[in-house]
Amino acid sequence: MQQGRKQRKELLAAERQFEERVVSINHIAKVVKGGRRYRFSAVAVVGDGKGKVGIGTGKAIEVPDAIKKAVEDAKKNIIEVPIVNNTIPHEIIGKYGASRVLLKPAVEGTGVIAGGPVRAVVELAGIENILSKSLGSNTPINVTRATMEALKGLRTKEQVAAIRNKTPEEIEG
Repeated sequence: MQQGRKQRKELLAAERQFEERVVSINHIAKVVKGGRRYRFSAVAVVGDGKGKVGIGTGKAIEVPDAIKKAVEDAKKNIIEVPIVNNTIPHEIIGKYGASRVLLKPAVEGTGVIAGGPVRAVVELAGIENILSKSLGSNTPINVTRATMEALKGLRTKEQVAAIRNKTPEEIEG
């Protein structure tokens, strides 16, 4: 009995550590025989500001329910982002659908230079200095997913060295 309570408390503490942000809410109409059925679609981002971030989507008849579903989905899709000196290790382009997102590391003091969906993802990931450019389609869901694809593709010098069975000094040049 005591064991179960402790586990539940730990789970609640783990859930509280994530910050949530709604990226977009969309109004959807499905045309049926009797008229139109309205629903809402939501895209949410969750992150701890220390390198963990996730995105999720949810649909429901009411807006709060759609947001709740999106946040739950985002918590299931969390990834670890390598952060070096409050920025990303290297330049990368993330692609999803017709959206392309360019992420570039920036020097200390630059801040987050990014548009809405990209800004939400990188800020909740804990990246403080970054340059970004959204290319192609600007649909919020595709832009957030392209950003996540870019963040998934990031590797530190040590990770690349381990993959190639070399030392980090050999990778540098």
